[in-house]
Formats: sequence, C-alpha cells, structure tokens
Amino acid sequence: MTTASQPVFGTDTLRRGLEADTSAPLMSLYADDAELRIVDRNTQPSHPKVLHGRDEIATMLDDVYSRDMTHTLEACVVQGDHAAYCESCQYPDGVRVLSESMLTLRDGKITGQVMIQAWDE
Repeated sequence: MTTASQPVFGTDTLRRGLEADTSAPLMSLYADDAELRIVDRNTQPSHPKVLHGRDEIATMLDDVYSRDMTHTLEACVVQGDHAAYCESCQYPDGVRVLSESMLTLRDGKITGQVMIQAWDE
C-alpha cells in the first residue's frame, strides 16, 4: 500500500514564489479557499482589507507583480501548520515596502494570511 505524500511548505518554496517575476509561483502556494487580511495605513486593524479565495488574491498579486519592483524574502520560520515571514520590496526610485505575514497552512498550502505592511511616503 502506498500513501500519497502531502506537499511540503518551506522557506525555499516561499522564496521561489515571492522572488519570482510573476505572481504565478506564489499563487500556486495558496489553497482555493484561502483568506488574506491586509493591515496598513489605509486599511487599519479594525477594518482590514479581506480577500477571499484564490481569484481575489490573484487579482491583487497580479497587480503587485506587474509593477517594476524587487521582492526579497528576508526571514521565514515554519512550524507545523503555521509560518511567519518578512518580505522587503523596492521600487527603482528607492521607495521601499516592508511586510510581515503570519500564515496558516493545510496540506502544504496557505489557507490564511495576515499581512501587515508599511511603505515609504
């Protein structure tokens, strides 16, 4: 009897997704029913922006990855069905964005994400 192996979520997988030139590798890490909550200057903790499902998350990530900017995974910790990471981004004019995320994982896929982000103004 053979058992199917479950996908493994790890730092290298996340790095390849985040640092890619398009959103496709990163989107492959999300479950169909994933939820993303974003907290920043415009969407504060009491009223975060909430995206439901891969389609809504993909629309946002497609927009982000269409911009001329770099994405770098600064740090990542994976423990069981949770992961946390820090991502830094930079536009060609030097404007920087920093985000911290906490993930909930199921079967190697992201099912929940809380992202807190800040950028230069």
